[in-house]
Amino acid sequence: MPEGHTIHRLAQDYAEAFAGTEVRVTSPQGKFSDAADLLTGGRLTRTDAHGKHLFLGFGPAGHPAPAESIPARPAAPGRAAPGRAAPGRAAPGRAAPGPATAPAPAAQDPGGPDHDDPDHDDTAPSGWVHIHLGLFGKVAFGPVPAPPPADTVRLRLVNDTAHVDLRGPTTCALITAPEKRAVHDRLGPDPLREDADPGAAHRRISRSRTTVAALLMDQKVIAGVGNVYRAEVLFRHGIDPYRPGRDITPAEWDALWSDLVDLMREGVRANRIDTVRPEHTPEAMGRPPRVDDHGGEVYVYRRAHLPCLLCGTPVRTAGLAARNLFWCPTCQQR
Repeated sequence: MPEGHTIHRLAQDYAEAFAGTEVRVTSPQGKFSDAADLLTGGRLTRTDAHGKHLFLGFGPAGHPAPAESIPARPAAPGRAAPGRAAPGRAAPGRAAPGPATAPAPAAQDPGGPDHDDPDHDDTAPSGWVHIHLGLFGKVAFGPVPAPPPADTVRLRLVNDTAHVDLRGPTTCALITAPEKRAVHDRLGPDPLREDADPGAAHRRISRSRTTVAALLMDQKVIAGVGNVYRAEVLFRHGIDPYRPGRDITPAEWDALWSDLVDLMREGVRANRIDTVRPEHTPEAMGRPPRVDDHGGEVYVYRRAHLPCLLCGTPVRTAGLAARNLFWCPTCQQR
């Protein structure tokens, strides 16, 4: 399952490759063909990430059909099954992350309206539509000319300079601006969004007897935190993962939130997860670097039964909230 920083990074990558340009939209697999036919030739005006959901916005300056002509379809599921976002291109330059919403540059969108409030698209003109991509499958960017697509590709975007293929998404749907707002409304605050309200998350946490580890994975409480960030942020603050949410003080929550913001922003910048402090890196400690397909240096994630980097106690693991939890019973006693 992708962590939220991956989706925000993808939002940047889609914007870098396609924002402000006319896009040819196809669905080689056929499951998105009707919507693709409506959108092809339109202008991608915005990409927007919230938690593990990505939205590709086609504004009135493009060529989308009006909202009322979108084919009827079943409502999108409230939760999507996990997938994995796999980079299919060399990562772009490691620029510092920008806002979660990436509007098309004005110079590339002549004549288009000025959308001053991209996080409230329910007030946008009715012609605005969005491709809603929920909890990703496999994404592969590449140059043009694009090779013939595999018949497993759900969604292909192509412009004059790039193409991208998406396979296996749980959600790939054409939605209106009010439907997009409904998705935002059911998600908790996202540490990578400028509109995030950490107090809203703590209000829910402070009323719950559920473990803090389970609450951190509940996308209705806080959006974008996955198994790696859950394990690592609790370790970094010495918090027992089985502690009830209602026992987390406002000061502790403020510290956890601030740390998540910093860690996830760094994840967007570097396109990987690194959670160890400078004094605990392999170079500083004289230890071998971690070898894992997730990459990055961590304290406890996927280190079950290995000695804790700080105290030497074997890292423990157990199932919690449908995922494997990792923690140090000595360092995490608060």
